[in-house]
Amino acid sequence: MLKKIIKLCLLILVCFSTFLVRAESVGYETLTPAQPTQNPAKIEIIEFFWYGCPHCYAFEPLLEKWKKNLPANVEFIRIPAAFNELWSKHAKAYYTAEALGVVDKVHADFFDAIQNGKEKLDTEASQAAFFVAHGVTESQFNEAYNSFAVDSKMRQAPLMASRYGITGVPAIIVNGKYKTNGTLAGSHEKMIEVMDKLIKEESTKK
Repeated sequence: MLKKIIKLCLLILVCFSTFLVRAESVGYETLTPAQPTQNPAKIEIIEFFWYGCPHCYAFEPLLEKWKKNLPANVEFIRIPAAFNELWSKHAKAYYTAEALGVVDKVHADFFDAIQNGKEKLDTEASQAAFFVAHGVTESQFNEAYNSFAVDSKMRQAPLMASRYGITGVPAIIVNGKYKTNGTLAGSHEKMIEVMDKLIKEESTKK
């Protein structure tokens, strides 16, 4: 009986090792089952991130450069991960910016304020002050921050991470079918290469 258990454990270990080697060699994992995308006519790229994550901050310039040459058939979506109370507070800031239509105006600065400025930006008051400094009135901020739309997004955020099996950031989902991150791809630069490769493959299927 003991020999059978040992053999079974060895078999599981071999299978798991084979899976890891395959994942590392191609730079991504295949999601099973594949998840539906918001717009079937587009190839959907989702980035899961957190403003307090130094790896996300390091990945951001590469991602912004990549976005400038985004093919017409690709749709890019950001989803702030909300794994705990602090992450949720920062996620709410992102969704507030989205509701106000000022993501492009505040996103990089919010990142920089936390990563380089060592600001916490973890309260409604501190976030309101940040938004006001970026041209949003306090009443506009309060209305968006406490809106039904932002509340709905906040309720969905943890579910979205769970849906795609996200356990760390930054992580990228390609067309609801594939997941890559720094560990799988090997580096942030390799993540971009994997994204481009999968976009090209998915484009041939449209």
